[in-house]
Amino acid sequence: MYSMKKIRLLGLACLWAAVLGAQPLPTAAPSMPVAPPSDVRLEDVPNDDGSALRISWQLSPSDTGRSFGGYNIKRAGSPQDTFAFVAWVPRGTSEHIDNSIERMDRDYYYQVVALGSHGDSAASAVAGPLKPSQSWFNQDKINTLIGTLVLLALILSYIYLAKRGRLFIRRIAGLDAVDEAVGRATEMGKPILYCNGIGLIDGISTIASLNILGQVSKKTAEYETPLLVPTCDPVVHAVAREMVKEGYAAMGRPDLFKEDMVFFVTSDQMGYAAALAGIMARERPATNIFMGYYAAESLVLAESGAATGAIQIAGTDQVSQLPFFITSCDYTLIGEELYAASAYLSKDPLQVGSLKGQDAGKLLILAVILLGTLTALVLRSDIIHKLFNVY
Repeated sequence: MYSMKKIRLLGLACLWAAVLGAQPLPTAAPSMPVAPPSDVRLEDVPNDDGSALRISWQLSPSDTGRSFGGYNIKRAGSPQDTFAFVAWVPRGTSEHIDNSIERMDRDYYYQVVALGSHGDSAASAVAGPLKPSQSWFNQDKINTLIGTLVLLALILSYIYLAKRGRLFIRRIAGLDAVDEAVGRATEMGKPILYCNGIGLIDGISTIASLNILGQVSKKTAEYETPLLVPTCDPVVHAVAREMVKEGYAAMGRPDLFKEDMVFFVTSDQMGYAAALAGIMARERPATNIFMGYYAAESLVLAESGAATGAIQIAGTDQVSQLPFFITSCDYTLIGEELYAASAYLSKDPLQVGSLKGQDAGKLLILAVILLGTLTALVLRSDIIHKLFNVY
């Protein structure tokens, strides 16, 4: 049996439930349709190759909260064509650069579509037409042009001074030893082994090595010293053979040149090293010259040559291999000494002037860096930095 208190509480609960049930349920406010962006404008991007257009617009009035879905950029060849999707940009964005244009000989039309939170969208009016154009010169690169002209002027000035015999190149002991090495090989009646390394023809160190080979071949032609040039790349082989042939012809001894002086061994790195070690053991050359690009085979070659008692001259721009050459060879060209070797040996005004002009350009760059550092630290100014902005 329920007590009177419980019956009263039960009645009040039922009455309250009835009152609540009679109240209408709250309804969601009707969502407003998304509004399209306005004032869509097209502009050709300056200083480009004609593959970009800039689209700008006024933000949609619906672009006010996190529920807004951003904008779709669409492009077509005419207003009647179907507009293809180009890119999506987030809310709050009022500009986009379309750099996916492939043809410059046609007009383009654009639409900007605002995306709502419920999957609805609203497209702007069609903007266009506009045809992209290619710029003849990128004005943002004027600083690069000025720097190039300054460097060119320095090189031409030093070439002029070199032709007048007014330039000096510091002594490089390893290159001075080339004459001694060729003379020693001539006295002993043994060949000179010249190795261009394992680099390809597009390597700077390989090109420098081939230039040195041309100078060495002139000296071997003058002293009638046998020369051996094993190669590991077909293109390097062809160029090396022509360099040696021209060297002998320049000294008036084309009859001393033999096709088998320059011979291809193998493109395999360690196979090439093993073949050269075998040549050193069999032929016992009086001088070994290692110039160019080298990797793990450098110590194998240098130690094999040292075991035969030959004079060894090496040069490379590979920092990781320099310790092995310095340890095992009599003379070693370090870094840019390899690039300067051809000018040092030939004394050609064009090469000497170019070398000195490049050095002067490097000094000028260092001076500008120092000036920029001082102006930034002392004067709190970034004017020098702005001159060298990368665009």
